[in-house]
Amino acid sequence: MEIAAGNGDRLSELPKDVLLNILEMVGTLDAVRTCILSKQMWNLPTMLSQIVIVPSDCDLVRMNGVSAHLINKVLSTRSPLITISKLKVRFVLTPKGCCSIGKSVGLAMATQKLDKAEFEIATPRNSYHCTHADLLKFAKRFTMFVADYQGAFAGLTRLQLQNLRFGESDIPNILGTCKRLESLSFFECDAGIRSVLHVEHAGLIELGIVFGEFKTVELDCLPKLQQMTYDTWPCDENPLVLGFVPQLSKLSLAKACLSHKTLMMSQLLANVQTVSDLYLDFRSEKIWIRPECPRVLAPVLGQLRFVNLDCLPEECDIRWTMFLLEAARYIKDFCISVWDHKCGSESQKSYSKKTDVTWEPSAPNFKHKNLAKLTIYGFQSDGNFMGYVSVSWKLR
Repeated sequence: MEIAAGNGDRLSELPKDVLLNILEMVGTLDAVRTCILSKQMWNLPTMLSQIVIVPSDCDLVRMNGVSAHLINKVLSTRSPLITISKLKVRFVLTPKGCCSIGKSVGLAMATQKLDKAEFEIATPRNSYHCTHADLLKFAKRFTMFVADYQGAFAGLTRLQLQNLRFGESDIPNILGTCKRLESLSFFECDAGIRSVLHVEHAGLIELGIVFGEFKTVELDCLPKLQQMTYDTWPCDENPLVLGFVPQLSKLSLAKACLSHKTLMMSQLLANVQTVSDLYLDFRSEKIWIRPECPRVLAPVLGQLRFVNLDCLPEECDIRWTMFLLEAARYIKDFCISVWDHKCGSESQKSYSKKTDVTWEPSAPNFKHKNLAKLTIYGFQSDGNFMGYVSVSWKLR
């Protein structure tokens, strides 16, 4: 064996560009651990074009200090001539960790070329254990972090936050600081119970909101927004207002509805006629969109090509979904998933009394010439499904 004979290891003898490609595939933390084993490889971490430090959930708190030190070490010792194509860091919102990471990333933003920069910021407590006071405290800590290290946030392209209850002007101020931001995700974030979120940003492409206590989210001016995801809103009336979003193409909405309130797609999309991909998840509870006349709905669904209706309750007739096919004549791919709570555990039981959605075809003999694929998950050989397939077949 060559290693036993003292001829060195084969890995460190590989060409430098090959080694760098290998190291970038395993993540920065593992790359540094690997390079420690060989003197010939000690300087390679400072030459990586991608710096990705994303500890797992179980290691996140324990590794927070190590991650902050590693970011500083790698960024402070690298040549400014080497472009960082991607910097992605996941860390916990602690004063010491934020200070170190903010300084290191801010200096890198000022002295090096950095194409993409992403922060995934967790809180010391998860959402299940956060009190109202915790949400306020974490939000205050984060806004101070942004204010103290504006240079770091000015170059961010993606930001993922959780468990924060902001003040009224905090989110607009953060968006004003993060001028290069392209993707923003909120999990259990809001500006107070039944608050209204106004969003304006020149470059934001993707926005995702999961839970939180916003009464309404108003997308006032997002000229580059292409994808909007809203999962579980607390209020029944006007959860989402789409203002100036001329490039919005993918819209995803999910909610387990327990009330009788419904949304009208013609009103929701009144200012938007560019959506081509629509995903609606009903979580096996009540149907929360109302079938509408094709003449009313057609103008806002002219670009729709892909529809995914997920977790429809089993006990309800699914023929109502035909109203979308009637209104959107250019749909190519139509997918339905029928699923109900089966395991019997308390967390999976239904808490609403489901009723069939009333729908009658406006044109009994209408044809859909563009539908290329119909997929039904949870299909059963009963009248509900067989009747649906029969009607769908006649659309050809």
